[in-house]
Amino acid sequence: MSRRPLAVALVHYPIVDRRGDLVTTAVTNLDIHDIARTCRTFGVERYFVITPAAEQQTLLERLLAHWRTGHGAGYNPDRAEALSLVTVTATLEEALASWREELGEAPLPVLTSARAGGISFPRCRQLATERPLLLVFGTGWGLAPALFERGWPVLEPIAGTDGYNHLPVRAAVAIILDRLQRQGQDQLSAAVASDLG
Repeated sequence: MSRRPLAVALVHYPIVDRRGDLVTTAVTNLDIHDIARTCRTFGVERYFVITPAAEQQTLLERLLAHWRTGHGAGYNPDRAEALSLVTVTATLEEALASWREELGEAPLPVLTSARAGGISFPRCRQLATERPLLLVFGTGWGLAPALFERGWPVLEPIAGTDGYNHLPVRAAVAIILDRLQRQGQDQLSAAVASDLG
């Protein structure tokens, strides 16, 4: 089955820092460019960058204008195409409302976290065939606890080795989008393992 429309949100507030305090993180150039390119590669329809900081929003709009319509658009059309997916909003609620208006139906937010628990990748792939999703990624030390109290599904974490689990968000987005594109990959892997076993 084919999936429904998919969007990614990169949240800079509400976020926790290493002490667990609520903070607003800084927008980084690499996150904007690299996640946009990853989204375009995997067929994501919209990439929301969420920050309430007016100065950060202004900086983002200038950067996007350079690559979409300024000198950067002619210099690197592939980058311009990827960055055309980016929408800047002040809050996650604004991103959800914008995505809902674009789709004509309510998307389901799916939160991401490095902590244990959550729905499996196969279950998330199934959800993606049933309704539009908004994959929500945090910066800093992760999404604020209040977001996890809203009853939205949480995707299982990416498992590393030796208990170390502190991926950069750019890598996490790429890994998760790759795993969500693997239609039937789990069944194929199980069949191959069975044949070899």
